[in-house]
Amino acid sequence: MICEAIKLGGAQLTIYARDNTPEISARRKYPTVLVIPGGGYGFCSAREGEPVALAFLAAGCTAAVLRYSAAPARHPTQLFEAAAAMAYLREHAKKYHIDPKRVFACGFSAGGHLAGMLGTLWKETSQGARAKPTATILCYPVISSGACAHAGSFVNLTGGDKALGMRLSLELRVDTDTAPAFLWATADDAAVPAMNALLYAGALAKQGIPYALHVFPSGVHGLSLATELTGPVNVEAQAWFGLAMEWVGSHCARG
Repeated sequence: MICEAIKLGGAQLTIYARDNTPEISARRKYPTVLVIPGGGYGFCSAREGEPVALAFLAAGCTAAVLRYSAAPARHPTQLFEAAAAMAYLREHAKKYHIDPKRVFACGFSAGGHLAGMLGTLWKETSQGARAKPTATILCYPVISSGACAHAGSFVNLTGGDKALGMRLSLELRVDTDTAPAFLWATADDAAVPAMNALLYAGALAKQGIPYALHVFPSGVHGLSLATELTGPVNVEAQAWFGLAMEWVGSHCARG
């Protein structure tokens, strides 16, 4: 087992990886998930970090948690940190037994917005294609700065710059180079309305980008794994993890 914490500027990347063994395979490469917690760009939620990474690890992935800079840090700091994390994982693929063609970004709430920026705005980073996720997993994501916006996230990210907020409204930034996405939300989320996920899915559909969308009937914001480990428990929404793993396996080819 490998567990390492890496400083990337003002961010920290914690990597959880298996050591290969000749008893199974000395050359096995694993899909890898960069976990990006939420917190309204004001902090990084612990509930949406390590527990999620360990769930992906148990499911057969290498996992990493990005604790990115929060307010008063502004855009593009968070995007550049996330891009650096994606590039680091690919650049050190041999050390961590990573399949560089299967590196995903999984974000929650505002972390879903950051993962979505990787999926849409990767060309605006110095890492270029190395920063583009194979696909994104967006969990009750902040997407739009419009009528259904989570205003606090955009204030923290932009300092209240409305023009910048509009430029970071991700349903408006989807193009043919955007990464595929798995999205889930709950219909009665009072903090980040499910319309955010619906708008992004609609934008992906218009561009012919593969996606999956699941809207569970009920559940408070911030469910994470929706288990007792992360609280609160929502048995129906717990299905998101298995559905995401199935979708990733079906739509993202092995390298």
